[in-house]
Amino acid sequence: MKKVLLVLLAVVMVFALFAACAKNVVEDAIADVVEEVGNAVEEAGDAIEEAIEPDEEVMTLVMATNAEFPPYEYHEGGEIVGIDAEIAAAIAEKLGMELVIEDMAFDSIIAAVQSGKADIGLAGMTVTEDRLKSINFSDSYATGKQVIIVSEDSDIMSADDLEGKTIGVQGSTTGDLYITWDYIDDGLAEIERYNKGVDAVLALMQGKVDAVVIDNEPAKVFVSQNEGLVILETEYVIEEYAAAIAKDNEDLLEKVNAALTDLKESGKLQEIIDKYISAE
Repeated sequence: MKKVLLVLLAVVMVFALFAACAKNVVEDAIADVVEEVGNAVEEAGDAIEEAIEPDEEVMTLVMATNAEFPPYEYHEGGEIVGIDAEIAAAIAEKLGMELVIEDMAFDSIIAAVQSGKADIGLAGMTVTEDRLKSINFSDSYATGKQVIIVSEDSDIMSADDLEGKTIGVQGSTTGDLYITWDYIDDGLAEIERYNKGVDAVLALMQGKVDAVVIDNEPAKVFVSQNEGLVILETEYVIEEYAAAIAKDNEDLLEKVNAALTDLKESGKLQEIIDKYISAE
């Protein structure tokens, strides 16, 4: 009986020792798992923090535009695309900056640049003496021309025939300025100003205006999309497009001009323009 008790006691001691060892193994394993989970949580927290807080080293270049001016700027698939958008992106890349595009009314662009809300303005904007009083302009990156859109049965054959007519324009554009200087100031015609070029074209189709003066490239888009409209063969005005930059930001002006020079010399600038405007 004593022998049996001793054997049982030995067995119990062995199981106790085994249980103690197993407990230590389990505790060590749990500790390792807790440590790994803690490290993973910490790494995830760092990743989330980096995602929430932008890299302070990456500076933004804010471009003000009016995305109603194809092919220079327009909406496509929820994004603003076009010649000006791609040129601005190429400039930003040259400057090591990230481009941000702000869409706004055309007549708000200069004020946005002046106030610092935007760094540059690209919107098929023409260099004029009047605008140069308020802002600086970069070197020209494209040449445009103002043309006249009329209905196919119109008796308007040239700019000389605009006298006595009602002319539609996009407000604050050079089309607006030139028509005002040439006809409105002297009381030779009536003018209707619209927030968007497409609204002026719609007014022409509805018979509310007799002609629309607008840049040639968007004019071609509007005419292709609307039957019964034509562009007069003779252009109204030839003009140069450039980026608007605040008077007190000479440093950015120099950098943008240097970037434009590189883009012209490399052929990238012409490549962007050719992507949107046919050479035909």
